[in-house]
Amino acid sequence: MNLYNSGQEGYERLKPLSMNSIETHWKGSAIPGPVPPGRSQPELAACPEGQSLDNIGGYFKLFQYKEGHRFSTDDLLVAWFGTTYAPAVSRVLDLGSGIGSVGMIAAWRLPSAQFVTVEAQEISVALARKSARYNGLESRYEIRLGDFRNSDVFKSGEVFDLVLGSPPYFPLEDGLQAEHEQKVACRFEVRGSVADYCAAAAPRLSQGGVFAFVFPVKPAHQLERVLEAAKASGLQIVRKRDVILKEGEDPLLGLFLLMRTTDVPESFRHQTWSDAPLIIRRRDGSIHPEYSLVKAAIGFPLP
Repeated sequence: MNLYNSGQEGYERLKPLSMNSIETHWKGSAIPGPVPPGRSQPELAACPEGQSLDNIGGYFKLFQYKEGHRFSTDDLLVAWFGTTYAPAVSRVLDLGSGIGSVGMIAAWRLPSAQFVTVEAQEISVALARKSARYNGLESRYEIRLGDFRNSDVFKSGEVFDLVLGSPPYFPLEDGLQAEHEQKVACRFEVRGSVADYCAAAAPRLSQGGVFAFVFPVKPAHQLERVLEAAKASGLQIVRKRDVILKEGEDPLLGLFLLMRTTDVPESFRHQTWSDAPLIIRRRDGSIHPEYSLVKAAIGFPLP
């Protein structure tokens, strides 16, 4: 999803590197995490005309089309939220994974976990596979081309401790569609709605596993869609956090953490813990301190 695109702010362009010129600091902050092969192998960092290679956390980078779908605040938040509140993660599923932004941020935070991602657009899968090679993830990161609404894209009986998703926000009839094919699919429900994401996630959760996603909470009917989708799939929203884009404004987005209702004890059934809203920017336009720490938690520098 790319409605609230953070553009190029905070994303460092790739500079030519030699084996002896790996940076240890970025904007004054020490760079955490492993150094991927792409940092020292120029052939893995080759960036054709029309593409860019941008930071997604630590030393990890992501290939994107300059005019296509670009990773956003939404993607960063759902990866952070899911990896923060999921217990004992060894297997992760990323639904509608696009260019790989959510999954690869999660893979940076969960270095021992195995990943399966599912994406229907070949153009996005090709970029994600390039990024996986750059980041050295190929041994634990399986990218499947297919529609997650088709059960054939999954192996019989496979389950996951954490499922991630960034569903498109709008039905096709709700607005003008972007020109680039990637943008259309990430903003509009070309291949499924939040209800389809819930329906795909529920049967693939391991015992006690969680499903994390981001979706609008305004206007009110959008939140109702989430509630209805969860109930229809036998899921319960156990944790929720609204996101305020600028201090003083109403929240437009929500982060949701769901479990199968049958995995939740009777004493907590039909309850949701709501965290205080997360504020992205202060009134003066500067980044809110807590959001700075959220970004730091996925390997971006402190301001």
